[in-house]
Amino acid sequence: MLDTGPLEAPDGPSFSTQVQAAMATGVARGRQELFGLLCGVWLWVSAAEPSPTAPTGQNREGTPLQFRLAGYPRKHNEGRVEVFYNQEWGTICDDDFTLANAHVLCRHLGFVAATGWTHSAKYGKGTGRIWLDNLNCGGSEKSVVDCRSRGWGNSDCSHEEDAGVICKDERIAGFVDSNVIETEQSQVEELRLRPVVSHAKRPLPVTEGIVEVRYKNSWAQICDENWSSQNSRVVCGLLGFPAEKKVNRNFYRSFQQPISAHSLANKVSPLCWHLPLLESHRLYAQRHPLNYRLHSVSCLGNEAHLSLCSSQFYRGNATGACKGGMPVVVGCVLGPLFATGNAQKRQRQQRQGQKRIRLKGGARPGEGRVEVLKNNEWGTVCDDRWNLMSASVACRELGFGSAKEALTGARMGQGMGPVHMNEVQCAGSEKSLWSCPHKNITQEDCKHSEDAGVRCNIPYMGYETTIRLSMGRNRFEGRVEVARGAGSLTRSHPARWELGSGGAEAGETPGEPRWRAIASWSTGAYASSGLLESKWSSGWSTTEAMVACRQLGLGYAMHAVTETWYWDASNVTEMVLSGVKCAGHEMTLSHCQRHDTLTCRKTGPRFAAGVICSETASDLLLHAPLVQETAYIEDRPLHMLYCAAEENCLSSSARKANWPYGHRRLLRFSSQIHNNGRADFRPKAGRHSWVWHECHGHYHSMDIFTHYDLLTPNGTKVAEGHKASFCLEDTECQEDVGKRYECANFGEQGITVGCWDLYRHDIDCQWIDITDVRPGNYILQVVINPQNEVAESDFTNNAMKCSCKYDGHRIWVHSCHIGDALSEEASRRLEQYPGQLNNQVV
Repeated sequence: MLDTGPLEAPDGPSFSTQVQAAMATGVARGRQELFGLLCGVWLWVSAAEPSPTAPTGQNREGTPLQFRLAGYPRKHNEGRVEVFYNQEWGTICDDDFTLANAHVLCRHLGFVAATGWTHSAKYGKGTGRIWLDNLNCGGSEKSVVDCRSRGWGNSDCSHEEDAGVICKDERIAGFVDSNVIETEQSQVEELRLRPVVSHAKRPLPVTEGIVEVRYKNSWAQICDENWSSQNSRVVCGLLGFPAEKKVNRNFYRSFQQPISAHSLANKVSPLCWHLPLLESHRLYAQRHPLNYRLHSVSCLGNEAHLSLCSSQFYRGNATGACKGGMPVVVGCVLGPLFATGNAQKRQRQQRQGQKRIRLKGGARPGEGRVEVLKNNEWGTVCDDRWNLMSASVACRELGFGSAKEALTGARMGQGMGPVHMNEVQCAGSEKSLWSCPHKNITQEDCKHSEDAGVRCNIPYMGYETTIRLSMGRNRFEGRVEVARGAGSLTRSHPARWELGSGGAEAGETPGEPRWRAIASWSTGAYASSGLLESKWSSGWSTTEAMVACRQLGLGYAMHAVTETWYWDASNVTEMVLSGVKCAGHEMTLSHCQRHDTLTCRKTGPRFAAGVICSETASDLLLHAPLVQETAYIEDRPLHMLYCAAEENCLSSSARKANWPYGHRRLLRFSSQIHNNGRADFRPKAGRHSWVWHECHGHYHSMDIFTHYDLLTPNGTKVAEGHKASFCLEDTECQEDVGKRYECANFGEQGITVGCWDLYRHDIDCQWIDITDVRPGNYILQVVINPQNEVAESDFTNNAMKCSCKYDGHRIWVHSCHIGDALSEEASRRLEQYPGQLNNQVV
């Protein structure tokens, strides 16, 4: 072996170090090659497998997914769905999209469920990535992560296929708004008017005060720099007031300035008589320190929301902001529906002219289908180009604030009669909807399925704080309980009525609401003489339940419950109200009549009033032209009327007739009853309680479904009839509606939305017995659901009236119309009395 001697270490690292590095490099290179080989195999296997079953759980940074609604035009609970993934907002393709997908996405957004979904970028095309395609959810998944799809970012769609959702306008209880529509920092979400005079217990609503906007979790003020009346108009509209009014800014500015000793000593200040008040103002201002966040607000006056106006935000620490200025103070004019006393009288005098616009079919004040008056006939507005600007003009004309929502697609039920306006395009400053540019249309242009509606901003009255439902299965049902000590709501104590004496009773916490029930059966003012059983009367009906549900903000009344023993789990056993009688239009139960002296105070919870409310309701209307076209007289032999007599379909004189000889003279006509509401019309009683009539061989689901009356021009009833609902079914339906109810084989009875039930002129009891009627001029009146047994969204359109002329042999029926279809002037011309809406002869 040749000895070469020791190796000389060259400059730099030693040879052994180089060898070790080389070995490490080789091992690393080998590992990389092995890793690459494994990755290639994995990619090949992945390509051969089907698409992944679910998208990955979170963003790459591990943060939860975020969702928002976007696009225009839309409401707060609908829009294009966008998801924040991998630090980028993207959309979802509509391929294979279903309602089940919408349910999952709406829950992500904080809503309880979905009512629909849209395709083909209805809310406009999004930008950025299309994150999900071929999404396939079952509907019960807690997250979209659990649904099948092609995987994140794997899509063959364009933004013309962006999917949208329409969520049910009901929030998940306790949901944190982190995933709801993300608003920019420069957008105003919520606004309020804070009164400065804290000690004054004035009734709601607040009409004057400091304007505050919600900023994060607190309230902030707006600097009055360059503030204008147009700005005040927008603020008032947003708070539910139709117009703004001037305020004394010097009065509000004075309590921010210190009172000088000179003024105190000499009392020469013009404000010296205000000193105690100013001092209380200052104390109030000290308890609410100013926190300016918004300034340089500039509105045109036609905006539906303050966020649509140009403005600037103070950034960072706003200390020292608004130097030389003060918080914005706004005064608003109260609408006639909410005004009281002298203010109400003045507004009524100003609006004495015949109204030309109204809302129909809404459950709450300030919402409904828009109807306008033209040529003395009420008609609807087509929803083509219907937007917030035009809706706000309608709302302000009605005495409300600006529009919260512009509803399309007959969301408040379909109207009847003509469609008067189409493509209404208001600028926002018009005093009336008729002043806006619009098109006069024909029947071919628009159908009633396109009727426009509105939800207007209304002032906060605090009515819902004085009433509650207890022990129901859900928040829409339960026993009605009112807060004792409630009646006139105040700004400082909005949860009291003042019905009884003050002071807490035994076992009650002072200052807490004392809840009491309402008697559904009572004695006293409505009692009649006789036995004890005859003294009881049920005053709690659908009409009173309508007012209760309206006050609760829960929509329409589905049922008025008079016995609530199955809800008997509450500790509330004492009654506070009895004999409640409402007309149906009141906003609270405190506006209804009631007994002066409470009866049945200790009757127990069994006869406490209860309600079942619903967000939708049916709406029945009679097709008036068909009555006019089919009316005729028939002399029918008595031997053919035995079954009719058994059901009391003849006048009382028929009992004295020489049966089976002779005849009865009958005024016959057909009735076509439409359901134009938003829920199916169902009989009040279930099939288990329907009554079998052997003579006619059918069941009656309602004892009296319609009243038929013949009246003199002064309103005296000369003949009457009625029709029991032996068969409520879908005779015919609109093109896109399927029949659901059929009477054959003891089937379910009802009338589907968009369908109608036809009672032909040739069936028994479809008449009025006019045997004893003398020749003359009369009014034919037909009333559907006369006792309001079944809840509807609108009872005012249940009556139909026709003018009649009877010469003793023939009858002419003309000018048939729904009771509220014509103007007051036109109705007076047709009849000399206001008409009666029930069959009770007073």
